Amino acid sequence: MRQAGRYLPEYRELRKKAGSFLDLCYTPDFAVEVTLQPLRRFPLDAAIIFSDILVIPHAMGQEVGFVEGKGPVLSPIRSEEELDALSSDGFTEHMDPVYRALRGVREELADDVALIGFAGAPWTIATYMIEGGSSRDYPNAKKWAITQPESFGRLISILENRIADHLIAQIEAGAQLVQIFDSWAGALPARFLTRYSVSPIARIASRVKAAAPDVPIIAFPRLSGPAYREFAALDSIDGISMDQSISPDWIRQEIQPLKTVQGNLDPAFLVAGDDGMERAARDILASLGKGPFIFNLGHGVVPQTPPEHVARLCEIVSEFGAAS
Repeated sequence: MRQAGRYLPEYRELRKKAGSFLDLCYTPDFAVEVTLQPLRRFPLDAAIIFSDILVIPHAMGQEVGFVEGKGPVLSPIRSEEELDALSSDGFTEHMDPVYRALRGVREELADDVALIGFAGAPWTIATYMIEGGSSRDYPNAKKWAITQPESFGRLISILENRIADHLIAQIEAGAQLVQIFDSWAGALPARFLTRYSVSPIARIASRVKAAAPDVPIIAFPRLSGPAYREFAALDSIDGISMDQSISPDWIRQEIQPLKTVQGNLDPAFLVAGDDGMERAARDILASLGKGPFIFNLGHGVVPQTPPEHVARLCEIVSEFGAAS
């Protein structure tokens, strides 16, 4: 979960050199370097390509920027006319730097280190497009979904197609598995979760599987609670990433019999380090480590994380794996 970022001093140096965050994403040499930085420090089993979920609306013509201390800022889409202005023309060409970065990383990685591609899910990307950035309650996105379900469904469908295209192209460029992040799935009302999260992810995964049947797909419908079982029941999904709000014992009983699970250490334990982190990590390993399992965080590494805590966590997981 966000292996590279503001917690590494070498990332911060390169970020200054790149200029804007999007320049960092779209400059293949920079993206390759940022992707590889954690691998130089830590014995990780996989690298996830450095990019962002908002390259998709940016590639369709929406204005996207990143403001230091605030995060993403987009020109919000709030009408049919603004939806009509989105374009798929030149989408692949716009994304070409991402695919070049993937090829560059694959050339650098050892054969036993996997390369992960990713994309955001339609609902999560739609919230940014409609709200114009991050939001706590997503009032405009929810209002559109409730009052104009046909046009909102059109936006979801557009995003499904572009996300599937993007994931397939990442696989063709060297990604050996892909992950779909629905970071704000938990914000959806229960009556909308299947329509706007489960079903779109299922359709995207089915398209990807048709193009690359042997490539695993992991879904991360963050904070979806018991609805994680709906995602785990999808035939086209191979793994489910779990957030830190879910008990490892529940995961073992309800999800692990169906799918490989990934997760779910709270990033706060990684910030704290010491005995608290070790106990929490070992509890997760004890609960889930005997089944199909990928140890990970329940969400992204936060900026104030000491790199030495990441190193110690890697040691704990490696020791468990060696003893199993």
